This record gives sequence, structure tokens and C-alpha cells, in this order.
Amino acid sequence: MSMRVIPDSVLGRTALVLVAALLLSAAAAMGLFAAQRQEALTNIGGRNAAERVGGMIALMEQTPPESRHATLHNLETPRFRVGWGIAPIVVDDETIGLAAYVRSVLEKGLEGREIRISTQPAPPGGPNTGLRGGGRGGGGGGGHMGGGGFHPPAPALRIAVRLNDGSWLNVLAPFEFGDSLWRPRFVLPLLLALVLVTAAALWAVRKATLPFAAFAAAAERLGVDVAAPPLKEDGPREVRQAAQAFNIMQGRIARMVQDRTQMLAAISHDLKTPITRLRLRAEFMEDDEQRTKMLADLEEMEAMIAATLAFARDDATSEPRIRLDLAAMVQGMADDLEDLGTRCTYDGPSSLVIEARPAALKRALGNLVDNAIKYGGCARLALTRGGGEITLTINDDGPGIPEADFERVFAPFVRLEASRSRDTGGSGLGLAVARAAIRAHGGDIRLANRPEGGLRVTVSLPIS
Repeated sequence: MSMRVIPDSVLGRTALVLVAALLLSAAAAMGLFAAQRQEALTNIGGRNAAERVGGMIALMEQTPPESRHATLHNLETPRFRVGWGIAPIVVDDETIGLAAYVRSVLEKGLEGREIRISTQPAPPGGPNTGLRGGGRGGGGGGGHMGGGGFHPPAPALRIAVRLNDGSWLNVLAPFEFGDSLWRPRFVLPLLLALVLVTAAALWAVRKATLPFAAFAAAAERLGVDVAAPPLKEDGPREVRQAAQAFNIMQGRIARMVQDRTQMLAAISHDLKTPITRLRLRAEFMEDDEQRTKMLADLEEMEAMIAATLAFARDDATSEPRIRLDLAAMVQGMADDLEDLGTRCTYDGPSSLVIEARPAALKRALGNLVDNAIKYGGCARLALTRGGGEITLTINDDGPGIPEADFERVFAPFVRLEASRSRDTGGSGLGLAVARAAIRAHGGDIRLANRPEGGLRVTVSLPIS
């Protein structure tokens, strides 16, 4: 599940981290902005309420008690309720937060007066505060709004100030939250900015990760062709240094391969002279049986030297690629072997054109088919195309190979047949040469034992 959520490439993972960081930072900024905005709106509402209360206090104390009801009624609004009564609307006075801020504003003009402020909802019922729902009417002018049942929206700011005559001016001012942030004129520019920033960030990430793809392609070319062109040394300093190191490594590998090939060529050339002398001497032997055996051994030595030199030269990488019909090549092999009385069949399309090195590919497939016939008694060839590659399977009816030896048999000069008879094997380079040629084409060879018996060789080649 995690592999489906987390991308597999460096570009995808970097982009995922970057986009997640952008979204989280935008969410954090929005949360901080909303909190600061709400605090600012609340403080503004509190200051406005405090200033109005200050003006009302001065007005109420200049107004005769019998006229205060009408005066308060004229000053009241649906969002700003006022009352005059014998009891304060606030029981639990607060000294922190918004209440402390409003108190500081009120105390600047109302020094010495008792002020009570709270932001908590008022308890139901209670003494006469002059507000609706404040309880019974009564002294101190009673409740000028008496009756009804006013239930203020919560939360609200409740302010009570004692007048000079001992009565209380009570104010109920619901908080002003302002318009919602999630309006089109705010959300659309925000989304547009996020999209633009994300697109620019993804472009920058893609640009920064391009050298990784170049390194991967260069490594793939090096695995197929040691003489591939060097990697371009440009970009940031770290990328240039890595490209330079890669090119130095490629040059060293190329020189090492060239030195190995020259060494083996020299050994082969030096061995040919004594082999030729031995062959001439063998021709003068009187014992026909010994002469035949010696000539056969010398011939085997020459074949081993030729195979070793061909493997060291790695002819598969020097031959040019051409377009060829792989299906016709494989079917021709099967037909030729069947004409010689060998059990060899072909199942697949009549034509499948690819780009390949014909001699190297034919030699590799020939080695695999010969092994199947030699050790398995038959070769059943099946050619298919799908999944972005071409697959050739070679099945035989032999004893198979121990799974522990699947990789070991591809090593040079390794033969599982211990007798090293010329009738059952050569120099032990057949599978090594085959795998080198197939890998030079960008493919690979895999071995598996068939459940019903025998060995299955699977050759995969990329569709070029």
C-alpha cells in the first residue's frame, strides 16, 4: 500500500515532499492568518463596545431616572443590547484576554467605577439586570425591556458598570466575526497562487533531477558498450564532478578491457607457434593411434584458444546493429537442426523484426540451443512478444541444473559435466559468451527447472 502512495522515482518523491510542504505551509499560514484576523476583529469589536459604553455612562448620569428607559431604547440595536437595573449582568468577572483589553479601554475614562466584564454565557434567570430574560422587574427603574425572552447569540461580550446612584448599566454585545474567509475573491487567488507555485516548484525539481536520469542512461550504455560516448560534463558543480568521475571510471574500464584483450591476443599468438610445431611433429609419428589422439588434442587446444580470445574481445559489442528478422533466424535454426535428425521445434510468429548484431545474437542462441540438445535431448523453442520485450524460451527434457548452480554455469570455463570430454562439452565458455552477447543487446538470460522435468532457458530482449 505504501509503495502505491509513495512514488518510486527521485523526481516523484521530491515532488511529493515539496507539494506536501507547500500545502502544509499554506494550511499553517491560513490557520495563523485566520486566528490573527479573528483576534483583531474581536479586539476592534471590544474597543467599539467599550467606547459606546463610556459614552452611555456619561449620558445616563446626565439623564433623569424617569427618562433613562426611553434613552436606552433609542440607543439599542439588534446587535447591541443595553439595560438598566439593580443587578449586574456579570457575576464572574474576568481579568484576562478580551475582558482585560476592554477593561483597560473603559478604565481610561471611568476611573474609580466598578466594572465587571465577562465573555462567558450568562446563567439562566437571576436578578433584574434590565435586559430581557433578566428576571423580575423591580426597583432601580425596573427592566425597561421587561417581558419577552431575549436569548443572545453566543459567544458575546457582557459589560456591567455601576452608576453613581448604585444601579447598573448592562450591555450585551455579541462578537463580530466578520465575513467568512472562504469566499471566492479570497479562495480563488489563493488556489491560483498555490497552483502556480507548485508548477514552478515541480519544474525546478524536474530540472534538478535530470542529471540522475542522465547518469542512469550512461550507466546502462556503459554496461552494453564500454566504448560508449562519455557523459556530458555540465550543470551544477556537484553534477559536473560526478560526471567527470564517471567519465574517468569509464576510461579506466575501457583501458582495462583493451589491455586484457591485447594480453590474450598476445598469448594466443605465442601459443600458435608451439602448437604448429607440435602438429608438424605429430605428423611424423609412426603410431597412428597416438598421432590421431595428439592431433585431436592440438585441435581442441586451438579451439579453446580461439573461443577464449573471442570471449575476451567481446565481439558482440563491436559488431554494428542492423535490422533483422529474429523469428526467421530462430525458425531457420530449428529447421536446420531438425533436418539433421535432431528433435528441435519452433513455436512463434513467422516474422519479428528487431535491431541487433546478427553474428553475435546467432552465436548466443546457437550455444543455448546446442546445450539443450546436448544435455536435454531436444530443444523446443517458443518466441513471444509482450510487456515491452521479446521472450525466447528453450525447453529440454534433460535432468536440469541444481538451483544453486544457476549463476555459476555462466562463469567462464565452468562446466557442470566433470569429465570434460570432447563429446559432452567444450571449453566452458558457451553460456558465458551467450549471456555476454544477450546483455550487450540490453537483455538477459534466466534459468529455471521445469516442474515436469528438464531445463527452461528464458532469453529476454528489449523491443528496439
